[in-house]
Amino acid sequence: MPSTKGNDMTTTIFTVTGMTCGHCEGSVRSEVSKLDGVSGIDVSAASGRLVVTSESPLDDSAVLAAVDEAGYSAARV
Repeated sequence: MPSTKGNDMTTTIFTVTGMTCGHCEGSVRSEVSKLDGVSGIDVSAASGRLVVTSESPLDDSAVLAAVDEAGYSAARV
């Protein structure tokens, strides 16, 4: 699914593998929140889904690198 834009915000969805608990979610949230322009993060270990809301389209490679820095693998949906 491509990024969606509404109310001047962009939402991008990723799948994350390797997360098993709330601590995992927090690690991903912490790293992704450091990216410029990120205004919202919804991450679920149960579904393996990461939804990033930003002020403008983000560079996918930056999000993937942030997830990698947290210790997990991701792919854009």
